[in-house]
Amino acid sequence: MKEITSSQFDSEVLRSNIPVLVDFYTEGCSPCRMMSPVLAEIEQESSATLKIVKVDAAADAQFSASFGVSAVPTFVLFNNGQQAGQITGARSKKEMKKWLDDSIRATA
Repeated sequence: MKEITSSQFDSEVLRSNIPVLVDFYTEGCSPCRMMSPVLAEIEQESSATLKIVKVDAAADAQFSASFGVSAVPTFVLFNNGQQAGQITGARSKKEMKKWLDDSIRATA
């Protein structure tokens, strides 16, 4: 998963040809660390249809707050340059995939 900053957001997320899941995390967050292997698996299985990027919410607090991020991990899905969904907290791989599929389908 690629880590991006607010200055890369437009090119990496909003202009992407495929849906993008943005993982807002912090280094010291245990649930964030638990989600890393789950997201890596999803990214590997869906590399042609989904892009996953990470944003350090502590390093870019003002940017993160602009998306309503008040807890980590927070996941914000973008499809066609528009926000398509947002959830907070660790999830199982099955729950994440269902949320992603439902959110992408709803905004297709």
